[in-house]
Amino acid sequence: MIKLFVPGRLCLFGEHTDWAGHYRTMNADIAPGAAIVTGIEQGIYAEVEKSTIFEVKSAVLNQEGGWKDFSCKMDDQELKRIARSGDFFCYCAGVASYMLEWYKVGGVSIKITEMTLPMKSGLSSSAAICVLVARAFNQIYNLNLNTMGEMNIAYVGELRTSSRCGRLDQACAFGVKPNLMTFDGDEVEVQTLNVKKRLHWVFAELCGKKNTIKILADLNKAYPFASNEREQKLQDALGWQNQEFINRAIKFMADGEVERLGELMNETEKVFDEQVAPLCPEELRAPKLKAILADERVKSLTYGGKGVGSHGDGSVQFLAKDAESQQQLVDYLIGLGMPAYSLTIQPVHNVRKAIIPVAGFGTRLYPATRCLKKDFFPIPCSDGMVRPVILILLEELVKSGIEEICLVLGSEEERQLYTDFFERPLSQEHLGKLNAESQEYENRILDIGKRLRYVYQTEKRGFGHAVFQAASFAGNEPVLLLLGDTLSRSTTNKPCALQMIEAYERYNRLMVGLYPVPLATVSHFGMMAGVWEDKDERVLHVNTFVEKPKASYAEEFLGVKNQQGDREYCSVFGQYILTPEVFAQLEADIAAADAEGDMKKEIELTAALEAVRKRSGMIGYRLEGLRYDMGNPNALVNTVAEFSKKIKLENGKKA
Repeated sequence: MIKLFVPGRLCLFGEHTDWAGHYRTMNADIAPGAAIVTGIEQGIYAEVEKSTIFEVKSAVLNQEGGWKDFSCKMDDQELKRIARSGDFFCYCAGVASYMLEWYKVGGVSIKITEMTLPMKSGLSSSAAICVLVARAFNQIYNLNLNTMGEMNIAYVGELRTSSRCGRLDQACAFGVKPNLMTFDGDEVEVQTLNVKKRLHWVFAELCGKKNTIKILADLNKAYPFASNEREQKLQDALGWQNQEFINRAIKFMADGEVERLGELMNETEKVFDEQVAPLCPEELRAPKLKAILADERVKSLTYGGKGVGSHGDGSVQFLAKDAESQQQLVDYLIGLGMPAYSLTIQPVHNVRKAIIPVAGFGTRLYPATRCLKKDFFPIPCSDGMVRPVILILLEELVKSGIEEICLVLGSEEERQLYTDFFERPLSQEHLGKLNAESQEYENRILDIGKRLRYVYQTEKRGFGHAVFQAASFAGNEPVLLLLGDTLSRSTTNKPCALQMIEAYERYNRLMVGLYPVPLATVSHFGMMAGVWEDKDERVLHVNTFVEKPKASYAEEFLGVKNQQGDREYCSVFGQYILTPEVFAQLEADIAAADAEGDMKKEIELTAALEAVRKRSGMIGYRLEGLRYDMGNPNALVNTVAEFSKKIKLENGKKA
């Protein structure tokens, strides 16, 4: 049994531009559509499992009335008949019929355990149902669809009903985070947005009358070619003017300019009233919407407000000033007879801490490691300096904005080696023999030392156990993990660690850097497989994570198809961003081993990551850079030979 949650969705900016942008297939002068859409905290919770039939049931909704459980055979004609029936579960049947037709799947049993999503409130409850069904089939039958694939199937499935949904409705597939959706003819792209400060949204049902079909019919008359000035103004409002609004909204969200974001809501609503509403005045006059937007009590609690979805007297949304104002606004609207709900869009925590485990004995590099820890092995660099491995790693972290770095050592006695290097100044005699550049560099080394913290792995119980020693250091924050025997060099102007951090700020999920390797070498690495989320094949939705598999297993189960149809094998790059959930899983794994009395059992990080992936998902991110391993003699020889060479950056400069 698999548990699923799919949220409703709220369009913050850019409503109507999904269908307007589609007209570019007929008129290239129309600007692409763009919308900022977010999942909401309310949604549909379900338990799904494989079945011989297709059924959707809910004891919770039966108690509330208005819902009837249904089931049918996985028969194409029967599913299509139900899809055209007009009942609420027709959406489920529409998606199921598509899955049967194109993927030849069996049945699925879906039990809706809770539904907190309001119906018919501009929040796309029907789209959420469709995404839920698509995701259920995808996961039950291991179809390897990425999120965009699930979204597209949900859209096509809903079109098999009498509904005429827009492309932005299925944005709920991407979870409770804001996304930029662009609509260029038949092409749809989705990009996760950064949010710097917490945004306290409120949306409410106006409980008025609205004819969405008439609104869409009247507005569509202005396309694909405007025949008069009013129609051209509509195209401008949903075209180039909307793009300007979207760009400003993205900037305000990323910079934390909450008040200006609210003011932008008011500005877009004014343009809508002046340039869009005149084409359907009887529906978009919206007296209830106008009245609540002008309410002085509402204005005192908010930075701005606007309509929802197709507009009219359906729903309204506001950006409240703070958490207290948000609750007061919800209470006030409910008091006016308008069901109201809160949505708090959380900022992604900046990654400011990093961990480097260096507790190993380095047995594969014996006997050199009798006298020198492998993270102090000298590596010639492209600038002519010879640095120890640990210094190269630490400099990358500092360049990436990391503020605190925790080294996991094997014993307290080892600490002296690091404090001597990073905290003890050179003698004046030694310093005087250095040139001016090297003397300045000495200050940089001492500055790095101020960022270092130390923990100890006194029991050698595996890599996961070593990482767990830094749990208190990590606290309740995301933390960057680097391997102590793996170096990287970026092929752009951004260090690989910074690329990881910026990717995490977009996806806010457990993240592993990935690096393609030949099939013959997969047994040396942690390997991942999944489906690409983007056209550039940088972001992998990971559905399998395996430690050092055999080549035969990897060939059968771990190949990831690229755009050319070839199979790639994705190993870990040596950089991870761990969420607090990973440390909780490591703690549980250690406790389970202790309870069994197995105090020598190795606690593997890969097992903990796989457990978290199954619950919360994992992103594999293809970094623009090169990886250098120095954990064994052959790898060390290659690193020493290659690391000092200049590499060509994407902008043509040398590094």
